[in-house]
Amino acid sequence: MPAHELADQVGVGSVLALWFALVVRARPALRRPHQRGLWLTVLAAATAITLFQPRITGPLTDAGLDVHTIALTRNLIGVLSAGLVLLFMVGSTRARRLRLSVLVGLAAAMGALLVLDRLQTDHLREASPSLQGPADPASAYWLLLVVAHLAGDAVAVVVCWRYSLRTADRDLVWSLRLFAVGSVLAFVFWCGYLWHLCGGTPALLPYLSLIIGVHGLVRAASLLVPTATALARTWTALRVTWQLWPLWRDLVAAVPHVALATPRRTRLQEVLRPRSPLPLQAHRQTIETYDALLDLQQYVQPGAYEEAHRHARRAGVRADRLAAAALAGALGQARRAKLAGTPPSVPRPLPGVVHGSPQTLLGIARLWPSMTDALACPAPAHRL
Repeated sequence: MPAHELADQVGVGSVLALWFALVVRARPALRRPHQRGLWLTVLAAATAITLFQPRITGPLTDAGLDVHTIALTRNLIGVLSAGLVLLFMVGSTRARRLRLSVLVGLAAAMGALLVLDRLQTDHLREASPSLQGPADPASAYWLLLVVAHLAGDAVAVVVCWRYSLRTADRDLVWSLRLFAVGSVLAFVFWCGYLWHLCGGTPALLPYLSLIIGVHGLVRAASLLVPTATALARTWTALRVTWQLWPLWRDLVAAVPHVALATPRRTRLQEVLRPRSPLPLQAHRQTIETYDALLDLQQYVQPGAYEEAHRHARRAGVRADRLAAAALAGALGQARRAKLAGTPPSVPRPLPGVVHGSPQTLLGIARLWPSMTDALACPAPAHRL
């Protein structure tokens, strides 16, 4: 695939990803001051990158807008994006004078771009200016533009990486590091663009467009880190709820006092109609399963674990699952013993379930259907 076609595809993909990320994160980001700056920075970058894509700016020119107006607007928004990056970076320092200096510098840079553009109105412009070129070929104009971007990106790389090493918040760490990677790509783009404006070969433009497109994808990813984490947490909770449900249902049926709510008729209903958010429900079911397991240890028969272990080995259970199979067999027998009216005895702790880790319980749940009836249920003692 030619470089310019690949650059166009990546560019359009990055624009779609950026606007998707902005829409998804708008409500939570605007409610939190520490996320608002990042969201506004990505908004400005998304607008500038959108006006950089020929497939998107083409309809604008067809509608009557001239190339110069589009390029000038894009460059002004690009400088605004660089200024917002600096504001976002210095915002964490709480240095009011530094923030004021950045605001003054940003206003001065954007004003200077407008003045330099107006000063060139009497000069002859290119007959067919490039959508991806500067709005004006004046050296002061594009030098100011490039320096503003390089300064913002350089500061962002240093500050983001430094702060990512200091925080323990994993979401913030990944957001900052992805933002730093995006700033590195933007820095490379503007260095290459500067070389192009100084007389470099036009063949470099497609590769620069590809770099800025990848930069947009990385910027979108930095904004979507909290959403991705929430989705991953929900998916994990859904998997735990689904896999643990048969074991949880059977154990709380035998030990009903450990459950806050009775299980629904099917596990599909349990995940489609949760009584609480899925992460909370998965946590609750894990705790209730473990509490029921502890209660049923009063009904574990002598040698039940060893007998279930031998049964699982004869049945061809994999070596790494033998312990879970033995626990499932012993628990199944204890559950049936309690339901049959067998009186409790001294608790016999089962090996490997002292802390009731979710991994242990999920391992038991996987073997539960095949091992729950593996051992014969002892006959209840006759009462006089």
